[in-house]
Amino acid sequence: MKKLFKLVLNTIPRPLLIRLSYVARPIIAFSLKGDKYTDPIDGKSFKSMLPYGYEKQRNNVLSPSTLSLERHRLLWLYLNEKTDFFTAPKKVLHFAPEQAFYKLFRNQKNIDYTTTDLFSPLADVKADICNLPFEDNQYDVILCNHVLEHIPDDTKAMQELYRVLKPGGMAILQIPQDLNRAVTFADDTITDQKERAKIFGQYDHVRIYGRDYFDKLRSIGFTVIEEDYTNKIAPELVEKHCLAKGEIIPVCFK
Repeated sequence: MKKLFKLVLNTIPRPLLIRLSYVARPIIAFSLKGDKYTDPIDGKSFKSMLPYGYEKQRNNVLSPSTLSLERHRLLWLYLNEKTDFFTAPKKVLHFAPEQAFYKLFRNQKNIDYTTTDLFSPLADVKADICNLPFEDNQYDVILCNHVLEHIPDDTKAMQELYRVLKPGGMAILQIPQDLNRAVTFADDTITDQKERAKIFGQYDHVRIYGRDYFDKLRSIGFTVIEEDYTNKIAPELVEKHCLAKGEIIPVCFK
């Protein structure tokens, strides 16, 4: 079952995968039902999670019920436990909306929710992150997770995110990050998709962010909290929720 799911995830185009997943998820979740691991997003428990990855497979990371990964579950816990995201009125802009969150956020009564992306079938507004069709100072919360590593001009994208965020607003801008690397690495001469996947972790990534990512966000104007939230959670819950120990959440304020 796990090998079959891995093949499906890595070969089927995303719009079709989204449609198929609504049928397949309940079947897969039922087959893995147990009590060892729990997805905090929907509270369902499993004997194991599913594997996921492109160049390098990570075992026991993909939730069979919500299709959440480690970063999604960590973000959910942070938003639920440390913010008023689910209680106070918020105007929210969500880039490349993740399936794990889409319906839940859409149904939140306190959220005025807009999704955007160039290609996603879940996007309300098809838009280029480097040239957004939104007014200045418009959103209380911006979620833009695992997007910037795809964008050649990430400086312009960050400037646009800053522009449309309200003063006092919060943007969470997660990226795949190598915390052992001081300086972000990019090389536009690498064009072969297999080589890009090998070096950058995915064929459509254009850089590997290092620890300097946070300072780049600060240079745009954001106030940045490097939130090491897994170190504020009980170790047994880090394991129970299949989180990536030491992953940093970039919580940015204007």
